[in-house]
Amino acid sequence: MLMRYKKRKYFMAGRINLLQRSKIRELFEKARAMEDVISLGIGEPDFDTPDVIKEAATKAMYEGYTHYTPNAGIPEFREAIAEYYKDFYNFDVDPSNIIVTAGAYEATYLAFESLLEQGDDVIIPDPAFVCYVEDAKMSEAGIIRIPLREENEFRIDPDELVEMITKRTRMLVMNYPNNPTGATIDKKTAKAIADIAEDYNIYVLSDEPYEHFLYEGAKHHPMIKYAPDNTVLANSFSKTFAMTGWRLGFAIAPSQVIKDMIKLHAYVVGNVTSFIQIAGITALRDKRSWDALKVMRDTYAERRKLFLKGLKDVPHVEAFKPRGAFYIWAKIDPELDMTSEDFANWLLENSGVVVIPGTAFGKGGEGWIRISYATRRELLLEALERMKKALEKL
Repeated sequence: MLMRYKKRKYFMAGRINLLQRSKIRELFEKARAMEDVISLGIGEPDFDTPDVIKEAATKAMYEGYTHYTPNAGIPEFREAIAEYYKDFYNFDVDPSNIIVTAGAYEATYLAFESLLEQGDDVIIPDPAFVCYVEDAKMSEAGIIRIPLREENEFRIDPDELVEMITKRTRMLVMNYPNNPTGATIDKKTAKAIADIAEDYNIYVLSDEPYEHFLYEGAKHHPMIKYAPDNTVLANSFSKTFAMTGWRLGFAIAPSQVIKDMIKLHAYVVGNVTSFIQIAGITALRDKRSWDALKVMRDTYAERRKLFLKGLKDVPHVEAFKPRGAFYIWAKIDPELDMTSEDFANWLLENSGVVVIPGTAFGKGGEGWIRISYATRRELLLEALERMKKALEKL
């Protein structure tokens, strides 16, 4: 005899309801339903992964790298990451303080979950990349937004940071070169923030995937160099080597923190794909992958120059001049009396060009749009022409 069970209503876990869907993805879905659209929205290199890296992954598969690895990652790969920081920044990293992650996304998630809980506060820039606030919600931490201001070149103001720190403050999030603004941080500011972190015993989560995309003499200053006992550094191969789909990143953190991150990582991912880790070794150690990066960086520099020049002829928008990443943060003419979301939707409908509304990155992004120049030159020129024609009608 079959037993009948009363049908139960489906309930979602409350923490899932806290998460907001990315406005970036919502706009992409709208654009996907339209024809003849040029996307200047996605933060992804339009280059393919260098062949030397792809060949290394294929070779590794056939050599038997298809099994589990240590949770923290293949030892040789962690050693290669440590070598990289020594070679580029003259900073010694112990491989035991490194964990290989499924992109910088997982690295930041592990940091939030390992360091924060209910009753703690995390200070997050505004505007900032979308995942930080959502990670904070999942960790049940309080969220404090520190404004990034145009007059300060969208850098964190150390004096303002000190005023925001309380007994509840546990962590500060940083991201330079910055997404969405393209801002970079100078050595003086990096050191000042490092001193604050040490003085107030807070952690700095420094997300640094755009470190190699710098222009006009800008330099990168890894926070871990200035506050090694207080920094969790997240990084990724996605931008540097055009490996977005590979989901390969890492974190560097103090010993106890890295142990806790590995513990959580073991239950979330287990380990990053073995043959992809082997490809990561090649990416770091083979000159050909760095040659490919130089080509990408030079190309982005040309596109940046081209788009900044062309944008001067486009009415109703004014660009902040970026010195890093591959984004232009542009101010909307306030006389239009349009929100950034309204403006982005209007531009899509009237020109077929996708840009991201500034509010996708926080309330501080109101009145701004993010434009990605990680796309082909001819498409950038066409997008500029479309934007000009459409906005001249306003």
